[in-house]
Amino acid sequence: MAPGADCKCSKSHESRMAYLDNIAVFVRVVELGNLSAAGRDMRISPAVASNRIKELEKHLGVRLFNRTTRQLMPTEHGTVFYTGAKQVLEAITEAEAAVSALSGQPRGTIKVTAPLGLGRRLIASGIPDFHDKYPDIEVRLRLSDHNVDIMKEGIDVAFRLGIIEDSSLRMRGIMECERVLVASPKYLEARGEPVEPQELIGRKHDCLMLRYSGAREYVWTLQTPSGPQKFEVHGPYDTDDGDVLTGWALAGRGIINKPRFEVEPFIRDRRLKVILPGAPPTPVQLAAVYPHKKLQDPKVRLLLDFMAERCQRLIRDLLAGK
Repeated sequence: MAPGADCKCSKSHESRMAYLDNIAVFVRVVELGNLSAAGRDMRISPAVASNRIKELEKHLGVRLFNRTTRQLMPTEHGTVFYTGAKQVLEAITEAEAAVSALSGQPRGTIKVTAPLGLGRRLIASGIPDFHDKYPDIEVRLRLSDHNVDIMKEGIDVAFRLGIIEDSSLRMRGIMECERVLVASPKYLEARGEPVEPQELIGRKHDCLMLRYSGAREYVWTLQTPSGPQKFEVHGPYDTDDGDVLTGWALAGRGIINKPRFEVEPFIRDRRLKVILPGAPPTPVQLAAVYPHKKLQDPKVRLLLDFMAERCQRLIRDLLAGK
């Protein structure tokens, strides 16, 4: 081999890797709409993200974005390049997953999201244990009570409580969770305890609600003796954080509709009381949802199996008072 050949090969490899990194940044900027969001998602600064885009534009000899003060919009060249670049990155991801499956040593990064309360109680504490078991797998956990766009945000697995309506996603049910209506003794003493579901309609009671884009908590479906019925409830304020709702209920501010495992400790110590036990809310499904192709990735399957078993065990323990 000629002198310096190793050095040239090394530089060529580094150049190819840098090019792939630039493509990955470009794809995330298109999907998220700005450099800052893409930088946070990829754990790089906006300045580094900007430089990667400039390097890619220089390599291609075209401008990929029209820049405004708030957002980057892909040019015609950028839109065309995005389609091909996305396919390249997906092919690489699938190839890496196939190699991991064959080698029996899964590695890489998994992006996970969950609602705040569910994530804090069931998911977050399991991430270090999962990493201990599979040290070559990194997990990035995002907790939010907002309805996260899984495809746009590049999420691999989302844990949800509720009905999944997006046909582009697959769902793995974990367990059905009982829901209850609860209020504090202080509230019930001041406002009276409802004995019929119809008492929740109107202004007689304050029903505290979880609201965010796409939320439906202003309608509570209760299992009445004559079958499921929907009740449009009202309250003086609402929030996008489920744990804030629980805090308001504990402070005597109103009635909340919650998965029982989230409020069971407060029911047990009588800080909250179950109301309308003969007409409880319909149960909610705890599930993991993910894009169709993700189940082919062995690290995603491992996380699903690990968290499903863990969630079932922790919920049973919470309901049993352990």
